[in-house]
Amino acid sequence: MKDVALNPGTDGLGQPPAAVAHDAKVGRRAVIAASTGNALEWYDFTVYALFAVYIGQNFFKNDNPTVQLMGSFMAFGLGYVARPLGALLLGSYGDRAGRKAALTMTIMLMALGTLLIAIAPPYAAIGIGAPLLIVCGRVLQGFSAGGEIGGATAFLVEHAPPEKKGQYASWLQASMGISNVLGALVATIVTTVFTVDQIGEWAWRIPFIIGLAIAPVGLWMRKTLDETPHFKLEEARMKKSGVEKKTPLLQVIRECPKQLLAGFGLSVLWAAGPYSLIIFMPIYVQKTMGFASSQAFLAAFIGNFFLIGGCVFSGTLSDKLGRRTVLRIGAILLLVGVYPLMMWLQASHTTATLIIVQSLFCAMISMFVGVAPSALSEIFPTAVRSSGMSLSYNTAVTLLGGFAPAILTWITYTTGVAFAPALYVMVAAVIALIAISVLPEASKD
Repeated sequence: MKDVALNPGTDGLGQPPAAVAHDAKVGRRAVIAASTGNALEWYDFTVYALFAVYIGQNFFKNDNPTVQLMGSFMAFGLGYVARPLGALLLGSYGDRAGRKAALTMTIMLMALGTLLIAIAPPYAAIGIGAPLLIVCGRVLQGFSAGGEIGGATAFLVEHAPPEKKGQYASWLQASMGISNVLGALVATIVTTVFTVDQIGEWAWRIPFIIGLAIAPVGLWMRKTLDETPHFKLEEARMKKSGVEKKTPLLQVIRECPKQLLAGFGLSVLWAAGPYSLIIFMPIYVQKTMGFASSQAFLAAFIGNFFLIGGCVFSGTLSDKLGRRTVLRIGAILLLVGVYPLMMWLQASHTTATLIIVQSLFCAMISMFVGVAPSALSEIFPTAVRSSGMSLSYNTAVTLLGGFAPAILTWITYTTGVAFAPALYVMVAAVIALIAISVLPEASKD
């Protein structure tokens, strides 16, 4: 059996890639399915934080409410610890078994983790088994989320016609904005309709039960969607040529080190921007600038609509202007625009200003993250695309994204540095600009 090294400019067998036929109807169905699944997956992963207080009260027994909340957030953090493992194993699985198989598996694992959290009996009923069930649920959610970026992006770009890869892949980040809006909407309804006692006793489970809608989406994808044409062509080539399939994870580390390094640099801003200016910002403006929670969450809710629209706009624009050009625009906007906006918000302490600033943050971030998935996917050949993307992105998001709130809180309250989120993003933008300048040539397959 032959066993040859891959070349990003070839089909993985050292031969120029053949043309791939794309069905527009199948492609649109793939966008709808992948975006819906991704939105529900990230809804399940993030809604935990919105109800962490009630989870702490039910599962982490302690007379001190702060200790309860810490226990709940420790379980939340385990989801991020599990992400790199999910990235490695599910990314490799996607390159071996197919994009459809990997995406279906990530969705069903997320559904299982969410189910464990939704039905877990409280500490008063089963003792130590209660928090263990919550931890198991979070680990499954984190493991699933780790494989989502590589699998979902590969699925989208490989279903896309060449002139629409940016537009198709942009729905990955747009759907995350949809998940933020959905989570905020569900949390608002639950906290408005039910009393505090009812939420603490049982109503906190409602958002997780709603999140189980991801399971039917996964089953529908398995039954109705096709494998991507790129992956099927790759399988046919290897079978015809008698090439022995390598372990994708080892192959991408050994043969694509430059792509991995550039992908990590690109992913630094992809991770730091959303976590600092979208996820952490509502907490920051409350604790540091004195805004009320209602003001902070209203601004975040409105801002996410700009994130959704901006991602699709920037992805579509990248199909016309090129990935590097739009990525540079997004990185430069974040480098020069975030700090002045923070200064304006400090000086003009109004709800209107907060909404405008948060919306501009989301719009600027969308110019970068709307293009990042397609740009990252294009530097890896089909044979290792899912593994390469998962490894690059999840390394960055685990180190600099998931821990961003803790890092920024520490910087703010121990050093006294003003506008820590802005400085954090600015540093990430510089790293991204360097990575963009050295991005390898896009793979042609």
